Amino acid sequence: MTITNNHTKLKEDVDVLTQLDEYCTLIVWNDEVNSFDWVIETLVEVCGHSAEQAEQCAIIIDSKGKYAVKEGSYDTLKPMCDAITDRSIGATIEVIAG
Repeated sequence: MTITNNHTKLKEDVDVLTQLDEYCTLIVWNDEVNSFDWVIETLVEVCGHSAEQAEQCAIIIDSKGKYAVKEGSYDTLKPMCDAITDRSIGATIEVIAG
């Protein structure tokens, strides 16, 4: 009986981790250093946005201070986040409560 309970607990933990991985956002933060063009170019190259989508994101980032530019699993978003921060643009990954 104990083995079954441990297995069930492990499965529950794995299910929770899987759910969390599917509900993350990549947040880009506003600053006073990077130009609109640099942020737009970064979103196009790193996140695969169209120029229009990247421009809209940049406008929202500028006006609101931050914006969720991409959703996905942590494993998908982490390399994008690293690539954005490597370009000296602030970015973080946040878990969406669901």
